[in-house]
Amino acid sequence: MGTDRKTHGPATAAVHAGAPEPTPGAPVVPPVFQSATFYGGHGDDAAGLMYTRYGNNPNQQMIAEKLAALEGTEAALMLASGMGATAMTFLAALPHGGHIAASRHLYGATEALLSDELSARGYGVSYVDPDSRESWLQGVRPETKVLFMEVPTNPTLRVFDPRIPAAIAREIGAILVVDATFASPINMRVASLGADAVIHSATKYLGGHSDLIAGVVSGTNELIESVRNMMKLYGPSPDPHTAWLLDRGLRTLALRMEVHNRNAMTVAAWFEAQEGVARVFYPGLGTHPDHSLASEIMSGFGGMVSIVLEGGASAADLFTTKLRLAAVAPSLGGVETLVSQPRHTSHARLSREDREARGIPDGFVRISVGVEDSADLIRDFAQALDIAG
Repeated sequence: MGTDRKTHGPATAAVHAGAPEPTPGAPVVPPVFQSATFYGGHGDDAAGLMYTRYGNNPNQQMIAEKLAALEGTEAALMLASGMGATAMTFLAALPHGGHIAASRHLYGATEALLSDELSARGYGVSYVDPDSRESWLQGVRPETKVLFMEVPTNPTLRVFDPRIPAAIAREIGAILVVDATFASPINMRVASLGADAVIHSATKYLGGHSDLIAGVVSGTNELIESVRNMMKLYGPSPDPHTAWLLDRGLRTLALRMEVHNRNAMTVAAWFEAQEGVARVFYPGLGTHPDHSLASEIMSGFGGMVSIVLEGGASAADLFTTKLRLAAVAPSLGGVETLVSQPRHTSHARLSREDREARGIPDGFVRISVGVEDSADLIRDFAQALDIAG
């Protein structure tokens, strides 16, 4: 199907990859194949049985080919959510009694999946500081089959080098799985840095309009088929209309990321100059601890900015409630600017002391910078910051 993903750039792939060859009378925009099942299933047809729960509905297949093209991998698979993609990838890659060495810098729900769910089911989990080879080596065991990290991290926007755990994974016969949701494949192609599996919550930048829930995983044919088998058993397959919406969102991904990147850089630089702001987290700033690495491995710094207000929790509560243009809501990556406090949302399960140890003190505000005019956003932030003190 479609175009040669080896020769086209990411913006072209986001529009055309996975689409059928154009023929006279065919629709330019693929239709929604709103069918649970398809004719076939006897004799020689049985091996290629198409069934939407299997993830091979034409809408699902188009997404898979498009994501593989964007990531530069052999294959990809769409699932019903980012957490579904994460969980099914872990289950596919882990044998009975297997072990995961994971970065300490993780989205709260992912950490809960590892620490509570997978640990309770007999899988070993250890956490490492992902900033050095020595730290990763301290976390692996003979039974380690997965090394896992986020780049950039949620919500502190640290950028750690995937090439370090990728080399260790090859040495010990494991795989490196990277959640690159905050980067998008426009800003970073993690497979080219050694990742064996790349996960995105497609709810975020890939969809881009806050109107769908989905996840994707990209990797080798063998790994993706194993993930598909898990999806068949556990059931997190996406419906065709969601796949169609995701395809629509992906068509403008490169355009949107350009504006997200530019607006976030402008907003981050503005916050850095404001009284009452103790710290600004953005990989594009020279003050960011990982700015040099981010400049090396990323082609854009993303649309996420985090700040810490000097007034702590009360200042953060007041700041967020006084916003008029930016909206207080969980999630990220949409065209609208959204703000949240991790202590109330993604990291609410942690104690204050645990959050502080992870670099998320009271007063921490995460901002998903949208595609509005940056001057309008700054005026909104300025009036709220003035009230918050």
